[in-house]
Amino acid sequence: MPSAFAPCLFFQRVPEGKVVKNRVHLDVRVGTGLVGEERLAALEAEGARLVALGAVRERLLYDATDACIGMRDIEGDEFCLD
Repeated sequence: MPSAFAPCLFFQRVPEGKVVKNRVHLDVRVGTGLVGEERLAALEAEGARLVALGAVRERLLYDATDACIGMRDIEGDEFCLD
């Protein structure tokens, strides 16, 4: 079982092929244990911190039960704040 303080990586197969090269797509856990507006606020705060460091915010996926912010790093690689 992973430590509460150690990062955990999960590799998932997807059915569709990739058209352009993407070395890796990370989903970064930010709002673990949070729900609703509290979770969204944690995602938005981390997103703003990363934009200040050079990341680009692409889109917000949000509904009543979950939220995710799609972003790109400074080299254009995709990742999500989850």
